[in-house]
Amino acid sequence: MSEYPSFPGVEPFGTQRSIEAERQHRKRVCAIGYRIFAAMRWGQLGDGHISARDPELTDHFWLLDWGVPFNAATVDALVLVGPDGSVKNHDFEPTGAVNTAGFNIHSPVLAARPEAVSAAHTHTQFGTPWAANVEPFRAISQESCAFVFDQAMFDDEEVEVLSYDGGKRIAAALGEQKLVILRNHGLLTVGLTVESAVGWFVMAERVAEVHVKAPDGKAISDPAARVAASTLATEDAGWRMFQWLQRTLVPDPTVVDPR
Repeated sequence: MSEYPSFPGVEPFGTQRSIEAERQHRKRVCAIGYRIFAAMRWGQLGDGHISARDPELTDHFWLLDWGVPFNAATVDALVLVGPDGSVKNHDFEPTGAVNTAGFNIHSPVLAARPEAVSAAHTHTQFGTPWAANVEPFRAISQESCAFVFDQAMFDDEEVEVLSYDGGKRIAAALGEQKLVILRNHGLLTVGLTVESAVGWFVMAERVAEVHVKAPDGKAISDPAARVAASTLATEDAGWRMFQWLQRTLVPDPTVVDPR
């Protein structure tokens, strides 16, 4: 028996699907992820993006169409972005535009991490100010333990990420970690599922809040942090966070479904 009970009406973590079923699943939870960000009051200035790698065209990924508010995200409002940065689902209406920074960040990150399905980034109340310190997270809260052994720092001044090379430098800094703190910019997380990437991002923002409010907080020892990390730092833990967030912030997930 799993350590954690399953969520009613949700396929368990690690469910294997056909390519088409997996594509629809990834798009659906990606749209819900944008709605979760909106409910957190993030992305109101058009800043941020969540990607979902296509399970068949693995060098392509789905993003929310440029100009669509996060709180209006739907499956039909996602665009398929090709490796050249153009929209590949040509039947898309009304605009089918790609967020330039979204492409420059997500394309090289996903290319460098073939096992990853999703990356999540936006500008937040605590992640951005903490990033200005150019310091990693410490084990000063329970949630911090999910990241203290699995984080990276991007110490670079290209905060606009207007170049693909800028995204490649982010990918290089990220390495094999699930969190990278972008200097003067904010947080970026990756996951083996869309759900875990979103779950990790929200948890990382909570950790950033603790660091901003208690910058001199006493850290727990590495051995104690590793005990906490053994349950908090796993991919299925990030996936579970998404389930709780969806239930709280997007209680009717059918709002993202095609009409």
